[in-house]
Amino acid sequence: MIGVLIYPDFQLLDASGPISVFEIAARFAGNDPAIKTLAATPGPVRSSSGVEMLARGLKPSSAITTLIVAGGNGVRTAATCPKTLAFVRALAKRGVRVASVCSGAYVLAEAGLLDGRRATTHWQRTRHFVSAYPKVKLEADRIYARDGNIWTSAGISAGIDLALAMVVEDYGDEVAQRTAKQLVLYHRRSGGQSQFSSLLELKAPTGRFGPLLAWAREHLDAPLTVEDLAEHAGMSSRHFTRAFIAETGTTPSKAVERLRIEVARQRVQSSSEAIERVAETTGFRDPERMRRAFIRAFGQPPQSLRRAARAG
Repeated sequence: MIGVLIYPDFQLLDASGPISVFEIAARFAGNDPAIKTLAATPGPVRSSSGVEMLARGLKPSSAITTLIVAGGNGVRTAATCPKTLAFVRALAKRGVRVASVCSGAYVLAEAGLLDGRRATTHWQRTRHFVSAYPKVKLEADRIYARDGNIWTSAGISAGIDLALAMVVEDYGDEVAQRTAKQLVLYHRRSGGQSQFSSLLELKAPTGRFGPLLAWAREHLDAPLTVEDLAEHAGMSSRHFTRAFIAETGTTPSKAVERLRIEVARQRVQSSSEAIERVAETTGFRDPERMRRAFIRAFGQPPQSLRRAARAG
């Protein structure tokens, strides 16, 4: 059963978006949807739009396999509710998949579930979130992040992206694609919160090579050859390459380039760091090589992206 935790002044789409994804996916998978809205105080719960949803109380239930915490204007109050925090902690301790949409990450952080973990939240909350929860490894540009059984997503509509990723895990890629098509959505968005997140473009970012890709992202200044990646994965180069392509839909070298582009783009747009320095530290080495990669990915060179970011 999918549990969606709401509270007074929650953001309606944070709850209704994932609910719609799971409803449609379950029907495509031949199952009856099993989704419940939950709240510390059962009954009608008013969203920030004024629209209400009817919620059940926070009673421990072994039927809950996934808990999604909505974000919204009322999240600060919800994040200080002992009953809510105890409920979230209990489910996480039991191994339930726990997720947040947008600022719902505050509830997970207050419950201690994000300490030492990778997470994300709405870009407007980044500065405050980082200062409030220094133990969290915040990845501000991600559409969603997963660390073990804890998932977090960025602003509002990103909860739909997160739910679709969960559908891939629960029912497989075909059901997720059909669900996205039914909702008239991209199966996987190609952009991060600031337009591009290469890791999410991969066909199966949460599969067995997910940890390897996360490791590669932290070591972009290294050569990261196929042999390097295969060794880190504990596989022969030939077997690794075949398995990687089968699971992610791309080659190891293209995946590494996408990761380099992602990090380089972030630094080009958000800092005054020399282009040559960005190319060196992200593994491109040669600025011309990075320029060609940017043109392939964005249709324009790094300098143009920097000018556009400053103009905006």
